[in-house]
Amino acid sequence: MLIKGLQKMTLLDYPGRVAATIFTPGCDFRCPFCHNASLVMNEGDESVAEEEVLALLKKRKGVLTGLAVTGGEPLLQEGLEDFLRKVKDLGMDVKLDHNGSFPGRLERIIKQGLVDYVAMDIKNCREKYAATCGLPEEAGPGLLENIDRSIAVLRSSGIEYEFRTTVVRELHSKEDIEAMGEWMKGDERFFLQAFVDSGDIIKPGLSGYSGKELAEMLEIFRKYLPKAQLRGV
Repeated sequence: MLIKGLQKMTLLDYPGRVAATIFTPGCDFRCPFCHNASLVMNEGDESVAEEEVLALLKKRKGVLTGLAVTGGEPLLQEGLEDFLRKVKDLGMDVKLDHNGSFPGRLERIIKQGLVDYVAMDIKNCREKYAATCGLPEEAGPGLLENIDRSIAVLRSSGIEYEFRTTVVRELHSKEDIEAMGEWMKGDERFFLQAFVDSGDIIKPGLSGYSGKELAEMLEIFRKYLPKAQLRGV
């Protein structure tokens, strides 16, 4: 399994856990606002050995209680299941960040008990989904079928999960947020995230909304998902 980065401790990436975070390269999406462009494009030769990550988790057991696995898209990685099994054998909880495009793989690792928390991106309303993922319009129907299946997998999984949307001025309007709320109506955790240009995004020049504007969007969104919150504001 390819690992391109390791953060040895974080209080932010895994809710309720002191965790380490690993970053895997490659993604099947090209979201213009992606803040890890170099990971998505799999640039550079530097990598982190699995053994280094496992040694860190073992050494800091008792301080670290979880591992966050992000990317890129981690479910593209061959060997992910075997690696997660080793992490679980150390007694660590695992959080996975996922874009929703691999419902079969997602269901498989959940059924094997290899993941405890999933954060799944919901990129936009259905009508704008493919474009927001940086994909051609004709990809939309098949893409949305996979997204719907992944949503259903999480809702029936019995594990902790959240949905989240990074809100970008050039990609999301109030009408889009309302349409997304109507589609995703439910009582689970959902976060509208403020967009911040990391300096490593796929399409430079995008911008975020103000905190006041995001609060107005949240008010609309909460008509459908009353537990929704803002993140990064």
